[in-house]
Amino acid sequence: MIHRVSLSLLIAVVIPAVVFYAFFVLAGVWTAIVAALVWSYGAIAWRAVTRRRASGLLILAAILLTGRTALSAVADSTWLYFLQPVISDGVVAALFLLSLASTRPLVARLAGDFYPMDQELASRPRVRRLFWHLTALWAVLGLAKATLTLWLLQSQSLETFVLVKSIAMLAINVVAAFATIGLAARVARKEGLLGSPHPVVVAATRA
Repeated sequence: MIHRVSLSLLIAVVIPAVVFYAFFVLAGVWTAIVAALVWSYGAIAWRAVTRRRASGLLILAAILLTGRTALSAVADSTWLYFLQPVISDGVVAALFLLSLASTRPLVARLAGDFYPMDQELASRPRVRRLFWHLTALWAVLGLAKATLTLWLLQSQSLETFVLVKSIAMLAINVVAAFATIGLAARVARKEGLLGSPHPVVVAATRA
């Protein structure tokens, strides 16, 4: 369970952030923007070539990076590139909040990316409540990230913004991911799933 979540976060969030910052320091912001995008699509292509399924988190990250890069290139504005996560985090948070009104919130739809489960397990009351609570958690997290990013963008230099944002967003995502694992493990224990042949429920989502 931890391996799946860690690997998904590493490929979709951590490595692109490291690649971006390294190229930003060595070759400038536009090179860094292109390098991060190339990494995301390269990771998707590699998983396709090796016949492994790309996670929803990786695909979502690639789509968001593509939109950010295209709009920034058209406007010839790096500031717009860094502003867009504020918008995208807000939109994603809104989607998570809206999905709470449905019978299958977004975390329930993404859970299969991290651990397989059958319909019987997914429909258990405790598991359904877990999906609802995790969806609400990640919605609040998205709003918090958007607010923090906007404040940093307006108050800090570009160099400080890139460094602080990279570290802060990574820390937030890692803490939230392990909180998700902890909540899922608690529900699995109550359901008697730990140590049983049934799969353990776990779910997590982007940066």
